Amino acid sequence: MALIIPDDYRQKLMPESTEQAIQLLKTFFQEKLTKSLRLRRITAPLFVLSGTGINDDLNGIERAVKFNIKCMDDRQAEVVHSLAKWKRMKLGDYGIPAGYGLYTDMNAIRSDEDLDNLHSLYVDQWDWEKTITAEQRSLDYLKKTVRQIYTILREVEQLVYDRYPHITPSLPEEITFIHSEELLQMYPGISPREREAKAAEKFGAIFIIGIGGELSNGEKHDGRAPDYDDWSTLNADGFNGLNGDIILWNDVLKCAFELSSMGIRVDKKALETQLEISGCPERSSLEFHKALLEDRLPLSIGGGIGQSRLCMFFLKKAHIGEVQASIWPEEQIKQCKEKNINLL
Repeated sequence: MALIIPDDYRQKLMPESTEQAIQLLKTFFQEKLTKSLRLRRITAPLFVLSGTGINDDLNGIERAVKFNIKCMDDRQAEVVHSLAKWKRMKLGDYGIPAGYGLYTDMNAIRSDEDLDNLHSLYVDQWDWEKTITAEQRSLDYLKKTVRQIYTILREVEQLVYDRYPHITPSLPEEITFIHSEELLQMYPGISPREREAKAAEKFGAIFIIGIGGELSNGEKHDGRAPDYDDWSTLNADGFNGLNGDIILWNDVLKCAFELSSMGIRVDKKALETQLEISGCPERSSLEFHKALLEDRLPLSIGGGIGQSRLCMFFLKKAHIGEVQASIWPEEQIKQCKEKNINLL
């Protein structure tokens, strides 16, 4: 995405007030998330050993930041992309029963990101995972969980309005569910990102289902690794996929704004299917994959929710660099400063 400079942009909060508001929003949201989804907080790693299959491959092309460990015979470690698989292993390690789960503060470095209003080298999100039953591996349960999270988002929006009345709410009462195939039929002939933008602007808040599998035009809406979200299982609506993204309409940037990627995780059948479709069946011998195929991991649902993105959206910021400290190209810093966008 190219850098967006809104016309006549004015900060709703000055930097000092913004820092206080960030703390308020983060504390409020995670407390609400914990109670609503029945999660407990755990400590997360910044890096994992390479070659274990535990790290998240995202779209499958992003390079992890790697380093060698001197005291372990130069064995290689890599900074996490996310904790999708690690969290599921922890559910098993801690014996967390169905209906309960965990969450953590996930910090990552994604050196291959194209830096713009929404994308940074530094990623901070709440990663959460919850144990479920076989019966809950359904579209209905996925939608129920999305609605729970969306309710909290609206509560955050109200909190901001109560504290800062000049920042007015914009989210609709309900989130709209759309499968990626339905989105293709609604808006044929344009790119997935353009389809997201049109739907987000029309409905205000959407959850796009089934991201990762091939659509009727032979393309994917977006890439997903084959070994965490289930994007291949036939759901109750007659489409494939039990995962998706929460996308809001950003009225500052006038664009679609992805806040969360989440879904019901693969079971044995879905893992085998998706590894085969993705051309990497050899992964079944890796540590995580063997544990799943041998029934040593619980069934689960989980996702990530961007912390800086949440603050950026509800505080009406034009750039993610206004709510987090990172590194930006000099030209981007200059462009932003000229338009009253002050990067931390």
